[in-house]
Amino acid sequence: MIGTLISAIIAGIIIGALARLVLPGKQNISILMTIVLGAIGSLAGSWLYTAISGKSGTNGIDWIALILGVIVAAVLITVYLSVMGRKNGTRV
Repeated sequence: MIGTLISAIIAGIIIGALARLVLPGKQNISILMTIVLGAIGSLAGSWLYTAISGKSGTNGIDWIALILGVIVAAVLITVYLSVMGRKNGTRV
């Protein structure tokens, strides 16, 4: 259980940071929210890859699942910024 949590945090840091790098402009988002959205993107990307390909595991880094995770995390960050921008009365 602890190992899974630590893995999700590490994946969240990496995927969240990569997602913010591919997004244009400056994002006004905290590091904690970047990690949370990166972890969710990582899990969703892995699930999506498994659902599409039918493969459940590899002997190393699964690059396609990683790329899908970055794409999902970037979409989540964009949605989060849109919702928070509207909530504060400003547009992002």
